[in-house]
Amino acid sequence: MKLEDKIHALTILGNFLQQFQPSGFIENPGVKKINSSFTNNVLNLIENIHIHNPWFTPEFVSFAISSIGSSLTEKNIRKWISSYPELETINKNPHNIGVIMAGNIPLVGFHDFISVLISGNKIIAKLSTKDDKLLSAISVILLTIEPRFNKFIYFEENQLKNIDAAIATGSDNTSRYFTYYFGNVPHIIRKNRNSTAILTGEESCSDLENLADDIFLYFGLGCRNVSKIYVPKNYLFPPLLDNFRHYAYLSNHNKYANNYDYHKAIFLIDRSQHFDTGFLLVKEDPSYSSPVGCLHYEFYNNPDELRERIIADTDKLQCVVSNSDLFTRGIAFGSSQKPMLWDYADNVDTLKFLLNLT
Repeated sequence: MKLEDKIHALTILGNFLQQFQPSGFIENPGVKKINSSFTNNVLNLIENIHIHNPWFTPEFVSFAISSIGSSLTEKNIRKWISSYPELETINKNPHNIGVIMAGNIPLVGFHDFISVLISGNKIIAKLSTKDDKLLSAISVILLTIEPRFNKFIYFEENQLKNIDAAIATGSDNTSRYFTYYFGNVPHIIRKNRNSTAILTGEESCSDLENLADDIFLYFGLGCRNVSKIYVPKNYLFPPLLDNFRHYAYLSNHNKYANNYDYHKAIFLIDRSQHFDTGFLLVKEDPSYSSPVGCLHYEFYNNPDELRERIIADTDKLQCVVSNSDLFTRGIAFGSSQKPMLWDYADNVDTLKFLLNLT
């Protein structure tokens, strides 16, 4: 299959997926034929998948789907692949790429999925039991758009065998198993990572509202979710927390509320100082990783020293959200859960890895 055919197919898929906005379905007449076959199925999946996984609410699932759709424009796809001229050559000897996908947030493995396909290799995907419906449904749509992908997409329910390379995403614990199991083939093994935000005290209300998206989208379960903030000494928290109020509705979600209540009880028993918004607990803590329903913070005095610390902790961090020019890796407030195609997990170039396989 030629590269142009893949670009065309992914662009059409993007046009279709963009329609499923959190605010409601917005029809694109350009994909009318696909809509007639799949729209109702996707809408039903969005509305009912929480029965299978309570963390996958309709709002967050539609956000994930539409965000992927927005990234799959022809312009974005061409920008993404522009650094890989070897893609122009048809891969006559495709490799079997085993991909073990996480299930912490909806469609978290989609980028690996399309990376394998656009590289001309075959994907053998083992889906998480927490997210085993969305990608399989989207793959059916992609196969309808471009049936020639049929020879390149496989889903495996058991152990991955007869693979030439592996991509596996999991926890620090599972990574040890993955490293052992896939030790005899080229591999990318992803471990736990967290994201942080660095505030200067000069952020606008709009910045802080956008920061709330970085913290609360997907209930904070993603590695790109901000789980800790750095703030200057004597920082005033009330204005910050007031701009989080539009996520107060999360306290109506049973699993989220249970986590919030549990950690609130622990903080009270331990007499740990914290801020309590009624839906979020904000506690001073040096750890990047915070529990669901909690946000850690740490004070800093010297921005230059903080920058050096962030650089030293690169292997622990997925995203750094900041407006400050001091942090070259910083991304804009509100963008952590809107990665572009060239934003690779753990800063490891997946497509280059796939193209370098021999």
